[in-house]
Amino acid sequence: MAALPTEPGDEGYFVREVEKRDGGCLRVKQCSRGDVGCVVWDAAIVLSKYLETEQFCDPAAGINTWADKTVVELGAGTGVVGLMAATLGAHVIVTDLEDLQPLLETNIQDNAALVSSGSVKAKVLKWGEDVAEFLPPPDFLLMADCIYYEQSLEPLVMTLRSLAGPQTCIICCYEQRTMGHNPEVEKRFFEVSGPFQSSGFRQ
Repeated sequence: MAALPTEPGDEGYFVREVEKRDGGCLRVKQCSRGDVGCVVWDAAIVLSKYLETEQFCDPAAGINTWADKTVVELGAGTGVVGLMAATLGAHVIVTDLEDLQPLLETNIQDNAALVSSGSVKAKVLKWGEDVAEFLPPPDFLLMADCIYYEQSLEPLVMTLRSLAGPQTCIICCYEQRTMGHNPEVEKRFFEVSGPFQSSGFRQ
């Protein structure tokens, strides 16, 4: 999982490699300058690797939870989590704000050879706004390191409630941070997302 320089002409980017259990390797571009969404955060790497653990994927036992499942990734940033799911056979929509769409599209294109039975596309989704084009509810909602801005918590939970159906599994991975207001933000998220704790919510 090394960070490597990109090819000439790709100034402003550097590449994070994420090795897969099957021997493949995702090459995910991130920006040397920009907002938080331009970086491959550790929580995204952890969640990506979690998706291919044996409880979800065990080729020897004929198990592949992701095959033909529908997935929406929230706050996708570079798209590494959604890309991993797509390489495992899921049909994925990676979502983030308008200014991150070029980076998402670049990473989708650069890793297209690793996606065979699955699929992946990028769409704009601002938390708290209409989600009609993402319905019916997906099988999985994925999010990595989306819990950090207090002002975004209510819109995020509103989006989760609007997208999730009775059978939707929500998988959330985040880094526990002890500095500043982070512990309070984390606590507040789990207060406002209370209804999900007894349903399909994994953290």
